[in-house]
Order: sequence, then structure tokens, then C-alpha cells
Amino acid sequence: MTFGSLVSRLGVLIIALALTFAPLFAAAHAAENARKVTVVSFGLYGDQGVFRSEATGAAQIVASRFGGGPAVVRFNTKMGGDATVDTLATTLQGEAKKMNGESDVLFVILTSHGSRDGLAVTAGRLTETLKPSNLAEMLARTGVRYKTVIISACYSGIFIPPLAHADTLVITAADADHPSFGCQDKAKWTYFGDAFFNVALRRATTLKDAFVVARSLVLKRELRQGFDPSHPQMAGGANVEPLLVARP
Repeated sequence: MTFGSLVSRLGVLIIALALTFAPLFAAAHAAENARKVTVVSFGLYGDQGVFRSEATGAAQIVASRFGGGPAVVRFNTKMGGDATVDTLATTLQGEAKKMNGESDVLFVILTSHGSRDGLAVTAGRLTETLKPSNLAEMLARTGVRYKTVIISACYSGIFIPPLAHADTLVITAADADHPSFGCQDKAKWTYFGDAFFNVALRRATTLKDAFVVARSLVLKRELRQGFDPSHPQMAGGANVEPLLVARP
């Protein structure tokens, strides 16, 4: 065998080995740098079971579609519970410490009755209100850059001005001036929760696509029932949306 022939065969062998192992190294590198999505979902109003059901179901669907991280679910009942304002703040702080604040995504889901003051929190005898300013402070203290906040409640559009910006995507079941619907005690979902999480997000690959479908479904259902439209809202998140592409 000539020297030139030996060099040629070694070159072919090296290329073959590179083609064999390169995908494995790439996969390992991707796994090490995978973006984690941490889901925190709270059913805040304990007097009706729909909020417990929606908080649980929404967390499961989001975790399944976007994967990569834990799902923390808290809810209240008529007897009590730990889905309070203080617990939400503590939970967000605790989960943030486990995340990469510059690359991971914190996904917050809140479902309850709402007013122009904020979200109703009831757990047994405890009654309080989660105000937009409270939530804004909690999220800021986490130190996590990329956040998505979905709020299923009447008048939930009041949370958009203090929360929504390029690094925080906010989706609400209604604008600041209208109620949303579907809060029956034994229901599994509110109108918005059913349309967004249970239907649209199971099929769509992006949050924006899911929102567009859900908004249309909610409007049709409200008009069919003779209700004034709730006008679901989506704002901010220009830097977050590209990071959240659902699994096939």
C-alpha cells in the first residue's frame, strides 16, 4: 500500500467517524443547553371547583406542549387551600432559583373571578385580592427575564399595562372593561380556558396561533349565548414568543 493510499483511507475513516458521532455530540450539547419552561398555575377562587379544574388542566397541557420543566399547581377549595397571594410570591421565588434567569421561561397561569381591582382569592375564610401591582412586583423579584402570564378572569385586561413588555407576554380572558364567562361550579373549564388551553393550544404550535383561534371560539360562544363579548387580549412578548414553539 502506498503512502498516498494510506492517507486517503485514513481520511475516509475520519470522515466516517465524524459523521457517526457528530449527531451524538450535537444532541448532548443541545440537551445541556435546553431551554427550561417552568409552569406555575394557581386556581385562586376556592368556592367554585372550575378554577381548581382549570388550573390543573391548563398546567398539564402547557407542560406537555412546551415541556422541559416542572409544573407547580396550587388551588383553593371551600375548605381552604394554599393558593394565596403570599404563596404565589413564595412559589415564584422558589421556582426562579431553580431556573437560568437569562434563558429559561417562567410560565404563570392564574384563574379566578376578577374585578377592576384584581383577582379574587378565597380559601376557606381567607378573602383577599391579587392586584396588578402585586403581581408585577412578584414577577420582577424573580429575576427571570422571559415570562409568559395567562390570566383567565373577568376584567383581566387590567393586568396588561403593568406586566406586558418585550420580555413578558400577557394573555387575558377579557379586556379591562368586560367580564368573561363560564364560571359554573362543576364545569371543567371557563369559556376562555376551554377555547385556549383545551382546544387551541392542543393543536397550535405557537401561543399567538392558539390565541387567535381561541379568541374566535370565545366570541362565537358568547354571541350564541347572548353575552356581550369579553374581548380576550394578547400583549407584549416580542422576545418571548420565538422561544415557545410547541412540540409536534
